[in-house]
Amino acid sequence: MAALDKAMEARRKRQAVKEQLRNGSVTLAELLDSDDEAVRKMRIVDALMSIPYIGKGKTERIMEEACISEKKRVGGLGKRQREYLLERFG
Repeated sequence: MAALDKAMEARRKRQAVKEQLRNGSVTLAELLDSDDEAVRKMRIVDALMSIPYIGKGKTERIMEEACISEKKRVGGLGKRQREYLLERFG
């Protein structure tokens, strides 16, 4: 039961972060610098699609340009990938 509760809490936290990205109260730079385990385990594709005016097509192009796998998580980004995203989104 404890594991289920922990998983549910992590999903809630990731959903809250996506909502904060949508309304602009959190930036992508802040997300990439987060030490929160739930945020670090969030897929980068979900984070990008939460940014206003970034849909599936733009997300796919950005991921391809930055050489980021669809399965990559925020905490698993390489240095160049992080730099690319920070440069692109400020």
